[in-house]
Amino acid sequence: MIGAKTAALFLTHRTPHLLIVRLRHYFKNMLCTDLHPPAAVRGMTRLSREAFNKTIKTPHLIVPKDVNLNNVCRVIKKFLLKMERYKPVVSEEYKITLHPLAVQRWEDLAEVELDKLGIDSKALVWQEIQLGYENWKYDEIFKAVLPEDKEALSSFSKIGHIVHLNLKDHLLAYRELIGAVLLDKIPGCRTVVNKSVTIDNTYRNFQMELLCGEPDYQVDVKENGCAFKFDFSKVYWNPRLSTEHEKVVKMLNKNDILFDLYAGVGPFTVPAARKGCTVFSNDLNPDSYQALVENCTLNKVSKNVKCYNKDAIDFIQQEMKHALLETCANESFKGHIHITMNLPAMAVEHLPYFPALLKGEKIVNLQQKPLVHVYCFAKGVDDKKLIAQKLVEQWLGTDVDDKLKEIAFVRNVAPNKDMMRVSFYLTEDLLYGHSDAGRKRHLDTEDKPAEESKRPCQISDVLEDGKESK
Repeated sequence: MIGAKTAALFLTHRTPHLLIVRLRHYFKNMLCTDLHPPAAVRGMTRLSREAFNKTIKTPHLIVPKDVNLNNVCRVIKKFLLKMERYKPVVSEEYKITLHPLAVQRWEDLAEVELDKLGIDSKALVWQEIQLGYENWKYDEIFKAVLPEDKEALSSFSKIGHIVHLNLKDHLLAYRELIGAVLLDKIPGCRTVVNKSVTIDNTYRNFQMELLCGEPDYQVDVKENGCAFKFDFSKVYWNPRLSTEHEKVVKMLNKNDILFDLYAGVGPFTVPAARKGCTVFSNDLNPDSYQALVENCTLNKVSKNVKCYNKDAIDFIQQEMKHALLETCANESFKGHIHITMNLPAMAVEHLPYFPALLKGEKIVNLQQKPLVHVYCFAKGVDDKKLIAQKLVEQWLGTDVDDKLKEIAFVRNVAPNKDMMRVSFYLTEDLLYGHSDAGRKRHLDTEDKPAEESKRPCQISDVLEDGKESK
């Protein structure tokens, strides 16, 4: 329950039907129509900062000069009008601006017992104040400007100095204004971009429309204690995956081996290498590969990482296969083997290359079963974990019930569509082709060139992958 000292319920004479809840002495400005931006800004598509100017009357406390102003501010602070770049206390005038929802008559201040400080009801007056564009936050500006009957701007990402948007169609007419507002209001923002529908299918990155600011896409970001540098216009980076990166890296221990099939600029690779893991890191995009190499150097982990610029299928059949055979033959290896497959739009399509991967090789006992972390999109209204598991089993060609470590929710991408992680073990029977899946895969690939199995991401896949969750 909320205590009486931290919450109050009251009705206002201006809106007698409205029940106002005050939590932790905080009065929401947007519940007071006087504190809204002018109604005339609704529908504005090009930012006019002057159009936000308005004059309103608010309660003020005029403190007698013989009273200690600091003492008054201390007891009255819960009633102050708090807005962006507005100073409610004018020390030289001994004047304090109060919130119009909190104070509508002298009796509203009874609980602070101002009379004990030598202040009576004559000190409460109503005076005009000037408000302008600088006094509202970006979300308050958007709420006043954008269409009331349609979905508002729900979210955006900040990557270094870049604010990245994925605007819905009905907001495109307002994109110039949205960009200008975010450039003004977001600290450290120098560039605002919107995702274009034109997609580079091969590398899963996208073209961007510059909405406002500098056309500078080279960014510096930090994630999980590591530094990353890259050109955001040429590679894939999603700050919403930071927690997931951290979760997987926490599963790794020193001397483990990580195969990072779609490494990007290194959000799995670099922190894993910092923990002392040996990492085989691959990405098809040459710009991502270059940034990956540079980020390994930047974080001083190059000695633990081998970087490759190859298609994932080739990487599995060549580098991974060779490293697995070496590891299997190394009786002194006591670590664990992890495989990250963070390409949710199509990673499951590469699962068929694990069964029978070691078929025909000299059979040795696996010191540790490789643990695959494959990401996918689970679409539908049913249990998303079950959907993800069935998707993995469909492409792997076998049940994973006895191989499963966990199925984890990563994030919501769109209505009835979640990004999921399925973590399962590759058994000896699977890798050596002893299982039905392994035998089927071996037969399927004997007459099918590897190139036929490769495909770029589809535009729809990439667009969905890049959608911002609320």
